[in-house]
Amino acid sequence: MFTQSQRALYLSILPLLHSPADAEEVLQEANIVILSKWSQFTPGSNFLAWCRAIARLEVFRFRRRNFHRIQLLDDDVMQLIADKIEEEPIDAERDRRILVECLGKLREQDRDLIRRRYAAGATGDQVASQLGRPANSVYQSLGRIRRMLLECMRRRLATKGAT
Repeated sequence: MFTQSQRALYLSILPLLHSPADAEEVLQEANIVILSKWSQFTPGSNFLAWCRAIARLEVFRFRRRNFHRIQLLDDDVMQLIADKIEEEPIDAERDRRILVECLGKLREQDRDLIRRRYAAGATGDQVASQLGRPANSVYQSLGRIRRMLLECMRRRLATKGAT
């Protein structure tokens, strides 16, 4: 259960923080608490909901520790977002399938650009250098492709009734 919940837990933490790195840090802190309180979990109850409650507290603890950073949203707004995430859980597998479908609809050169950019450790500047293109051109293409993927995913979610 612990391992299987990690992706969904991370995806529920990410919208509440400033960056993916912060979300990773909070996820690790939440994992420590989850494991230390393992004996308090009631078998048969909703494990992910229990983990999300712990993670939510860790998000607020992280925000208090990092108060010197710019906080874009007040804690009250963060609470509303966290509540909304719990009401409408993320179906990561469904979203992944839809993303794969949408990627398949892209032109081959666009898929190649996405593959290059999201290869482990790759940056837009590195991809531009590999392709012999100006970095600005690569970033504009990536932005266009992301917008196309987002629109495709929105349409698929709407037509599939989020199933």
